[in-house]
Amino acid sequence: MKIVQSIKESYNELVHKVTWPTFNELINSSVAVLIASLIIALIVWLMDLSFEALMKFIYGLF
Repeated sequence: MKIVQSIKESYNELVHKVTWPTFNELINSSVAVLIASLIIALIVWLMDLSFEALMKFIYGLF
């Protein structure tokens, strides 16, 4: 019986208490995540490039 009650409460919360984002809010959030991901990827790529150059300088590898 507790399982049925838990499912009913979960359904009630999802239907009546959760605030779902509008389509525009969803798009804006997605764009923000995409831009942040690209910036972080660029930073990691630049760090990798710098580290590679440093290692080539230190060890003289070509």
